Amino acid sequence: MSDAPEDAPPTFTVTAAEPVEPVSIDTLLAIMARLRDPVSGCPWDVEQTFASIAPYTVEEAYEVADAIARGDVEDLRDELGDLLLQVVFHARMAEEAGDFAFPDVVRAICDKMVRRHPHVFGDAEARDAGAVKGSWARIKAEEKADRRRRRAARGHPDDADKGLLGSVSAAQPPLARAVKLQARAATVGFDWNDPRLVLAKIREELVELEAEIDAVADRLSPHRPAPEALMAEFGDVLFAFANLGRHLGIDPEMAVGLTNEKFVRRFRHIETTLAASGRRLEDAGLEEMEALWREAKAVPPPPPPGDRSTGGREGG
Repeated sequence: MSDAPEDAPPTFTVTAAEPVEPVSIDTLLAIMARLRDPVSGCPWDVEQTFASIAPYTVEEAYEVADAIARGDVEDLRDELGDLLLQVVFHARMAEEAGDFAFPDVVRAICDKMVRRHPHVFGDAEARDAGAVKGSWARIKAEEKADRRRRRAARGHPDDADKGLLGSVSAAQPPLARAVKLQARAATVGFDWNDPRLVLAKIREELVELEAEIDAVADRLSPHRPAPEALMAEFGDVLFAFANLGRHLGIDPEMAVGLTNEKFVRRFRHIETTLAASGRRLEDAGLEEMEALWREAKAVPPPPPPGDRSTGGREGG
């Protein structure tokens, strides 16, 4: 038994030569407590805050999504562990501040899942998926009202003062937030009922963007920030395209992600083709690279993870 006080962080021995056994969530919690120990912990971990760790949390979530997209189950296991570490890290800092601890995080999500599934854990009946979705929305609205009451009791401003769109988190990726904002506005009828109307709006925004480009053409450079007015018009175009994706049932983030991978794959074809003849990218002119790009477009894309089909010719 240790003579340490009851509120001291858990202690154990970790060496590079042997794993910690048994492996459990308690093991991870103990590792984080040790890393954050102000006397014997890691200086980098000790100096972190919620704000400094937040970008890593977002990055790890993206890496989980990337492993899923690649169909790499081994990487998915590792990336889920990295994401779990982020949860444990935040919970540990909150515990040190006396706000909440990891068990409170687990209790909160367990309570939420049970509360939002009365057809599973209670006496309610769910006729179909639509009924489940309606019940979920109603329960979420009740939770938000309760959260506003609790926030008011703690002296925090009321989220309701921010209006209908106030609860759409500003922390998510901008394109994803654009879709959420548009979907929320659509709940009160502020929406088009035909994607072709959104296309017309995109054409209108493109005309405005082109006019702004013409107005500042002599000042444009990829090496310096664009004028604010031009950035605003460009943002309007992206916002409209996100709205079109919503109407078409397309996740804009996922669509751009697929196009990114397509670009990488085709550019890699240019590199490998040139390398096969002992040349570098710098040795080829734009005309030759364009020809290799067109050649790459004719190469069938690899099948999606888990798909044994041969694929087809790519567009774009």
